[in-house]
Amino acid sequence: MIEPLLIEKSVKGRLAYRLPPLDLPETFVRELEPLPAHLRREGSARLPEVSELDVVRHFTRLSKMVHGVDDGMYPLGSCTMKYNPKLGEEVARMAQFTRIHPLQDVSTVQGCLSVIHSLLEDLSAITGMSWGSLQPCAGSHGEYTGLKMIRAYFLKQGDRRRTKVLIPVSAHGTNPASAAVNGFDVVEVASNRKGLVDLADLKSKLSDEVAALMLTNPNTLGLFEEDILEISEAVHEAGALLYYDGANLNAIMGKARPGDMGFDVLHLNLHKTFSTPHGGGGPGSGPVMVNDLLRPFLPKPDIIPQEEGYAFDWDRPDSIGKVSMFWGNFLVYLRAYVYILRMGGEGLRAAAGHAVLNANYLAKKLAPYYEIPYTSGIMHEFVISVKNYKERYGVTAEDFAKALIDEGYHPPTVYFPLIVDEALMIEPTESESPESLDAFIEAMIRIAEKAKRDPASLKKAPVSTPVGRLDQVKAVKDAKVRY
Repeated sequence: MIEPLLIEKSVKGRLAYRLPPLDLPETFVRELEPLPAHLRREGSARLPEVSELDVVRHFTRLSKMVHGVDDGMYPLGSCTMKYNPKLGEEVARMAQFTRIHPLQDVSTVQGCLSVIHSLLEDLSAITGMSWGSLQPCAGSHGEYTGLKMIRAYFLKQGDRRRTKVLIPVSAHGTNPASAAVNGFDVVEVASNRKGLVDLADLKSKLSDEVAALMLTNPNTLGLFEEDILEISEAVHEAGALLYYDGANLNAIMGKARPGDMGFDVLHLNLHKTFSTPHGGGGPGSGPVMVNDLLRPFLPKPDIIPQEEGYAFDWDRPDSIGKVSMFWGNFLVYLRAYVYILRMGGEGLRAAAGHAVLNANYLAKKLAPYYEIPYTSGIMHEFVISVKNYKERYGVTAEDFAKALIDEGYHPPTVYFPLIVDEALMIEPTESESPESLDAFIEAMIRIAEKAKRDPASLKKAPVSTPVGRLDQVKAVKDAKVRY
């Protein structure tokens, strides 16, 4: 059943809530500045007239149509949709945190500043970096901030030749966008037959025009860059800097540190690695961490300890300035801080280990049924290609993804990375038990068998949802954003 819009349930005169009558003195009301004529409505707003119960039932029904981590497995590759512990929610909803304002005097928010400073200390230890900033509000925002610091660094040196950023073909889509927004030219770096950075191609493109190499490690194929130290050395010998996209840190958390690999700056996704809710557009948190070389360029203000409490340090002449209206998404990184405290170093290492184990278990069990193009050193995620199913039975990656919905699972990432034809990118995270992994494997096997026996049925999937398959191309080209 398709849930009607609230405006479609509207009954004239029905009310959910009635505001009390205005009891301000008439003299005060007359003094209120009226809206300019050109901003006033010509008639009453067309709003739903519904009861409170109508509203509650409407949104409750909608909530039951949404699939989330609390409902079932969410193997969305590259997104690390892990379970969000409820302890973090409890702390983030405490009145001591929710009833503050970013413009309060520093003396009244010392507890919050302590959380920010302590979280930065923990993230510095986990990543092997010198210090950082929690201001960026998303991973892409962190990329933008990190590249802006790289640009500021070279301009400080008087070096205006470095206008290029090297990015592997398997990189996240936001990498080239962030480079372009910062005014850099993007140069692609090829992958070798193992799915790793092609060292010969990389070295051929390094020059005094290159500002940085952006790298995700493990990469988007779920593979650890085995030549990372040689890559780092080559980049630095060319006078460029090394940027770490922290989207896949969940695979190496507590096991290996980007700082030890030679990275100069990185961003983290607290809403991935450190288990704070994400999806549906936010909120996220994408802190940037740097080594000593780039520390002077961090967004300001920094938070510094004093004899009594903490203070904002605005006296940072080389800073790129603020990148967020206030201090970032505080309640998001508060959840991350709780997660780190609860897990401890040993717990974080165990989480990474189980994430890698779960991915390898799935890959091993699915290998007899699906082609896995790159298997050398699978970490936290892996990529399946259903190209052979498309060629033999006409069934595409999209068809497999839609069929998984009927099996009760959120689909994996599809058609990414682009270097794999008909790709399904699967990341189980450490949250899933052996039983849930086995159930997912059985569902994937059933779909594979159906693709051979009755491929036409997959073209109709999903059939268990309120609406069937949508025309996604038409939705993009002919968007209807107004009722």
